[in-house]
Amino acid sequence: MMKGKEPTPQEIKEQRIYAEWGLTDEEYRMIEQDILKRMPNYTETGLFSVMWSEHCSYKNSKPVLRKFPTSGPQVIQGPGEGAGIVDIGDGQAVVFKAESHNHPSAVEPYEGAATGVGGIIRDIFSMGARPIAILDSLRFGELTNQRTNYLLEEIVAGISGYGNCIGIPTVGGEIAFDPCYEDNPLVNAMCVGLIAHKDIQKGQAKGVGNVVMYVGAKTGRDGIHGATFASEEFVAGEEQQRSAVQVGDPFMEKLLLEACLELILEHADILVGIQDMGAAGLVSSSAEMASKAGSGLILELDNVPQRETGMTPYEMMLSESQERMLICVEKGHEAEVVALFKKYELDAVSIGIVTDDGLYRLNHNGVEVANLPVDALAEDAPVYNKERKVPARIEKFEKQADFHPNILNGTETLLRLLQQPTIASKKMIYETYDAQVRTNTVVLPGSDAAVLRVRGTKKALAMTTDCNARYLYLNPEIGGQIAVAEAARNIVASGGQPLAITDCLNYGSPDKPEGFWELWTSADGIAKACEVLETPVISGNVSLYNETNGKAIYPTPVIGMVGLITDLSHITTQEFKHAGDLIYLIGETKADFNGSELQKMMLGFIEGKLMDFDLSIEKDIQQFVLTAIKAGVIESAHDCSEGGLAIALVESAFKNEFGMDVAVDTPTALLFSETQSRFIVSIRPDNQALFEEMSQRNAQFLGKVTDTGVIEIQTNDQKISIMTQKAKELWEEAIPCLMK
Repeated sequence: MMKGKEPTPQEIKEQRIYAEWGLTDEEYRMIEQDILKRMPNYTETGLFSVMWSEHCSYKNSKPVLRKFPTSGPQVIQGPGEGAGIVDIGDGQAVVFKAESHNHPSAVEPYEGAATGVGGIIRDIFSMGARPIAILDSLRFGELTNQRTNYLLEEIVAGISGYGNCIGIPTVGGEIAFDPCYEDNPLVNAMCVGLIAHKDIQKGQAKGVGNVVMYVGAKTGRDGIHGATFASEEFVAGEEQQRSAVQVGDPFMEKLLLEACLELILEHADILVGIQDMGAAGLVSSSAEMASKAGSGLILELDNVPQRETGMTPYEMMLSESQERMLICVEKGHEAEVVALFKKYELDAVSIGIVTDDGLYRLNHNGVEVANLPVDALAEDAPVYNKERKVPARIEKFEKQADFHPNILNGTETLLRLLQQPTIASKKMIYETYDAQVRTNTVVLPGSDAAVLRVRGTKKALAMTTDCNARYLYLNPEIGGQIAVAEAARNIVASGGQPLAITDCLNYGSPDKPEGFWELWTSADGIAKACEVLETPVISGNVSLYNETNGKAIYPTPVIGMVGLITDLSHITTQEFKHAGDLIYLIGETKADFNGSELQKMMLGFIEGKLMDFDLSIEKDIQQFVLTAIKAGVIESAHDCSEGGLAIALVESAFKNEFGMDVAVDTPTALLFSETQSRFIVSIRPDNQALFEEMSQRNAQFLGKVTDTGVIEIQTNDQKISIMTQKAKELWEEAIPCLMK
């Protein structure tokens, strides 16, 4: 916040004040000489600094994002709006997007996580959709660290606090723990909504003389420069910018959601456009709405509802106060909007008009405080194709011999793996979320994907978030492919056809050639997997500069995926259903231990080159599993991921506390290999002949589900024998024990 008088344009230039806000000397030169042909004043410099930040302009990542396939017969709206939209038939569509709130959550974990949820919900209802579910994807350091435990508790409380209060169920997600996230936790939130095709909205301000209205909460001094703050690295010991973190009010957001949906559904004839005030607040929403429509804007800042006195134009434009939307309505209908929002006890104020001159003009106290081309803010940020360089570790990994574990006691190894935080039960965490509110949730947290029914139809939606960042650390390209493939496996295991993805690209600094190489190559992998699996990228965000003291997180592109279950009878879960059912492994197991949970547990770190991965095999196996589920042949399905075959088997036994009698003709170590493209399925004995005929040698018979409550796995060199209840207790108590 500014104290006293604002610096003059001359002082901003001479003292390089713009540099403190993230603008480079060359960017300042472009603004002064190429765009304005004069020195920008304080407010204008502030507008450029947030709009040209990585968070708003994607200036470092645009060349990367162009790699992604973004269209398909199912896609109604790809990237570029508040959220992406995919057709699910019968005039209905699913709307979804994920966003990161990493930097704010590292500084103020409760509010950082809560406002991350609030912001992503607004992106969904700004499209005209009713939000039906929230998912998250979280990364923390090790739970042996007191600060990590504090961050985990506060971030989970922030997510559940906001979601539970607004009445949207938190239905799924994932959490992983690795030392690289100690100072840079990742908080990614995804929201899913439903909409009728006829109600879809765009964020645009067009039609000369039409009115721009501000609706929702008042503007304060919170979150100023949040977008720039999200585009910087942390340095330990420096006081982080708490003022850059917003404060959320879920009850206000609930009112705003209902008011906006009523406006969209019942006053569509007067509504021109609507957009969330998210990153970079009022400047970003207004400039983008005008730029998309090819129009200009004049805003009267004296009319902006303010909750603090003496706010400057700079503060009003850059504030990221929560629970605010910007709408454009047809001239002469302002009173209707004011009356509607008054019913919900919310402000609705006219703050500007649409012009046709392409200029963005701000007036305050009778003085014009900014005048610049609207496209200069929203479209003309420079795009950088940064230098790329293969990190030294990758070259080292390529030359290393593969890790081959020596398993002396398979039972002990299995029990230890079950207690690793990334594998252990997350029940303690998801029990704090209301997953049942609105009563559409069919599959609750704890299975491969969450499933929600689509009211009034026989359809359901499966949804998941996935990424194994360790694989990307070893090989960003193959790791990127696997992230998409694993999300698709989770959807398929639930009986769904994958539709499309949203992504949160969480990386270190793109200014380092090695950091940009990771982003660039993992995007190649994600793009290829999306093409093969026919799941285009419809929305997402980029979160760079996740570094502290020059040490970056693992490349972590979180994939959020939604799939369509065409009939409720196809919904499938991971737990075994009846004693006597037959257990099969689908897919081949190889000695793939590099980057595995077992390698991390035994060595304390990961290394080596990543396993081979074949997308065409992946696609074939997924298609077979989905076909068998739809044919009614499969009772349960669970993908093999962290910890390998043994973990997938015992997880399938836990819910109903079944035993199993299984034999595999491999060494014990292969039980913990993490070869991709594998599922564990169970079938009724009377379906055996049909299943084996359908699977064409893809499936390997392992044994039977039993009612003994004992897990027995015979390998060709050992026998594992554990009481299901004992294994389940260790698995469920691991995280609560570490948190104490």
